[in-house]
Amino acid sequence: MIRVLLADDQALVRAGFRMILKSEPGIEVAGEAGDGAEAVSLARELAPDVILMDVRMPVMDGIEATRTLVREDEPPRVLVLTTFDLDEYVYEALRAGASGFLLKDAPEEQLVAGIKIVAEGGSLFAPTVTRRLVERFAGSRPAPQPRLEELTSRELEVLRLVARGLSNSEIAEALVVSEHTVKTHVAHILRKLGLRDRVQAVVLAYEAGVIRPGDR
Repeated sequence: MIRVLLADDQALVRAGFRMILKSEPGIEVAGEAGDGAEAVSLARELAPDVILMDVRMPVMDGIEATRTLVREDEPPRVLVLTTFDLDEYVYEALRAGASGFLLKDAPEEQLVAGIKIVAEGGSLFAPTVTRRLVERFAGSRPAPQPRLEELTSRELEVLRLVARGLSNSEIAEALVVSEHTVKTHVAHILRKLGLRDRVQAVVLAYEAGVIRPGDR
């Protein structure tokens, strides 16, 4: 059973998500929070697997709540909820440690699939939207100093393709290797660079100049 915490300051939004998830086998709404501080408190109390986290909330916003939660010993997975006009906030949430994001008007099946993906340790990585976010905002952020020299030439190549939004199967086809080999490379990249997931790898690749906006 995947236990989900809904964090949004709009009661109607929470009610809508609750109705969708109530009828979904294998998913349980563990609780609801109306602001980021309450989300942090309830997450510690209820230990949900996934938090659907709004960005703009009173008391504590979703970005700060995400930063706080990912520092926990056993952090929940955070799936950020957004609208297109909040791109910059989503970018900051990804940097804070969120596992991905959904648009608030996403179809029901996408919401359910997203929850299951992040609950299993994956990232909800929508290439067209995530890449647009990173390309728009990475250039204005101070670049971190990742240990890129620890990556092999093939791992660096895989990182570039991940940053372009390619799936494992697409990367495997491009490099003429097996999908299992690509998964191994991605796992090594995350471990060597100290990253939580694929989304953070994309953000870092742009910030560190591994790939530039417009690269193909």
